[in-house]
Amino acid sequence: MPSLFGIRFVATAAVDDVRDVINISSADVPDSKIVKMLKRAEVTLELELGKEIDYNECSDAEKEFITVLAAIYAICYLTGGSAVGLTFSIGDQNVSVLNKAPPLDVLQVELEHILANLKQPYVGRV
Repeated sequence: MPSLFGIRFVATAAVDDVRDVINISSADVPDSKIVKMLKRAEVTLELELGKEIDYNECSDAEKEFITVLAAIYAICYLTGGSAVGLTFSIGDQNVSVLNKAPPLDVLQVELEHILANLKQPYVGRV
């Protein structure tokens, strides 16, 4: 975890963060569903990086990856599409609740960029 002068800074991927990414409300997707999506995104990132991650206590970059991936899962949920890991199948996106959502390809590019940075080995002093 990042630290400054011995103080640990921890990020949390939250339900409201997921909703903010795609501009939806709790009426659109219940908390319980988004929590499951956060957990699935956490597991996907764990498999990609080969390390344990807790979406309640993670780095900023891990939080962003988990949040964006969970938002994509939420889009799939709302459109009747499907998602497995980093592969998505989205049906008709003319669902009114998604009118304000960013395009799916923008979210996917963001995910790939974050993941590439997370996979880079850290070179620094101990």
